Amino acid sequence: MGPLSGTTVIEIKGIGPGPYAGMLMADLGADVIVVERASTPSGLGLPAQYEVTSRGKRSIALDLKNPDGLATLMRLIASADVLIEGFRPGVAERLGFGPGDCHEINPALVYGRLTGWGQHGPLSQTAGHDINYIALIGALAAIGTKAAPVPPLNLVGDYAGGSLFLVIGVLAALLVARQSGQGQVVDAAITDGAAHLMSPFYGWHNAGGWQRTRETNIVDGGNYFYGVYETSDGKHVAVGPLEPQFYAQFIELGGFDPAVFGQQAGPGDWAEKRALLAEQFRTRTQQEWCETFADSDACVAPVLDFVEATEHTHNVARETYIDLNGHKQPAPAPRFSRSACVTPAAPASEGGNSEDVLKAYGFSSDDIAALRESGALS
Repeated sequence: MGPLSGTTVIEIKGIGPGPYAGMLMADLGADVIVVERASTPSGLGLPAQYEVTSRGKRSIALDLKNPDGLATLMRLIASADVLIEGFRPGVAERLGFGPGDCHEINPALVYGRLTGWGQHGPLSQTAGHDINYIALIGALAAIGTKAAPVPPLNLVGDYAGGSLFLVIGVLAALLVARQSGQGQVVDAAITDGAAHLMSPFYGWHNAGGWQRTRETNIVDGGNYFYGVYETSDGKHVAVGPLEPQFYAQFIELGGFDPAVFGQQAGPGDWAEKRALLAEQFRTRTQQEWCETFADSDACVAPVLDFVEATEHTHNVARETYIDLNGHKQPAPAPRFSRSACVTPAAPASEGGNSEDVLKAYGFSSDDIAALRESGALS
């Protein structure tokens, strides 16, 4: 089930964007085998059942510094379609499973490498996190208030610029491998992907329509008809009627004075109009405003937290969230008309599938016992 059914992915366990990329492929039907660190689990300290990005995968714990552990990994790689890893450049090579080692035994393997700075460049060997990557490529400077940038969680760098671009690259390379029989390395740098996400803003800037100062542009909080307003109960609504026909509905249904708000004002009047709208929105609750604009094209929505979002009628109707062993989480996406994705299995304990995985790859009970005895498998 799922469009990637029949595809085997070996994921060398890391944190953040690597596991999320693996989860995306598992959600789409790939058989994802996570190689955990034997005796030193590589998660963030969460019990396995809470690690959403481990769902739908099988887990094996190997000591890759142990020759027997490395040999076991290479046996898995020999028949895999994809390998993904997130070490600093050169680490996988030093451990003995770099691209050259892997392609020697499996020429069609797609070798996905996910790093912050990429496989080369002055910063390639230095540490960093999402906030550093998006700072360097201009995204962080564009998000926030006039007073200071605001980190947009780690969505823009790690997951959008990293995980999504890695998966795009891996899937593209898989098409080539299946046509040619030749694999290749996919160098997915978070800085490259996050910079790519900024493409539309470069277009606007080049045309003179985007300023470098925050809260002065049409979708960065400067525009009064594209922003967030507090309601009388301390909650918020998101307003975004950018198109004139949607704006007209917004003004009419909201009961805003057409003499003041009848036409979409230019940037010179945004601050004044925003202050006036803010006063208006503080006169009713979030629910009252949602009822006012219900079933319209006024582009108004409640600002929900991630728990409230699971209960919204639209999300419930679309089954946007699922329940795995009592834990709410987003459902697999996107959806397919022919290759339906099944509800993923709940996360396994770290190394919990070791024996099953190895037996499926032809290891005998004595082989497995020997690996445990040597410390290569835990």
